[in-house]
Amino acid sequence: MIVKIKNLTKKFYIGGSFFTALDNISLEIKNGEFLGLVGASGSGKTTLLNIIGGLDSPTSGEISVLNQFMNTTSHTERALIRRKNMGFIFQSYNLLPVYSVYENVELPLILNNIDKKSRRQKVLEAIDAVGLSDKINSRPNQLSGGQCQRTAIARAIVHKPALVLADEPTANLDSENSHLIMEIMKKLNTNYNTSFIFATHDEKIMGYLKRMIHIEDGKIFKDEKIKL
Repeated sequence: MIVKIKNLTKKFYIGGSFFTALDNISLEIKNGEFLGLVGASGSGKTTLLNIIGGLDSPTSGEISVLNQFMNTTSHTERALIRRKNMGFIFQSYNLLPVYSVYENVELPLILNNIDKKSRRQKVLEAIDAVGLSDKINSRPNQLSGGQCQRTAIARAIVHKPALVLADEPTANLDSENSHLIMEIMKKLNTNYNTSFIFATHDEKIMGYLKRMIHIEDGKIFKDEKIKL
């Protein structure tokens, strides 16, 4: 299992009282899955994605990601796990505006101390995989929304992570670009057996998912495997 969650609860202290964002969730995710955490805004899906990614901690319960117990690891250890074994794709792209496509995609490899020659090979391969070889020297303000998200995908997969977490990756895109983005990620899932976990309420992409975890009011109310 790439993710194992048992009796996980997350509470936030807001306005003088506790708000339960996730309520006693248990879940197992196998290696190579293409899975969506599906629910309306405020359902708890992004909170769960952040906990899986080690960006937040549960109030109670257990979570293991990539055979690491995230409850007991330090912030430094979680950062190392993310850097080595995870990729992140955000709704707002989170590209560095003064960097080119090449430089944005290269950044995770620099953080992982990969030598310059190896970096170049990996960066060019990732950029080619998302169809942006002709935009390699362009900056984000010279790209369309779809091209920015494709750059973000290349950055997320350049170091061949075992797990990619995507928070509303198509929310700012039109239908054509949404389908293009999903086709790229589906191909990466097939070719590299990379596990993808999406947090989404975008119906345009649900037809691509192999499994949907429906979340409402912080609880899983349906675990649906899709026959494609």
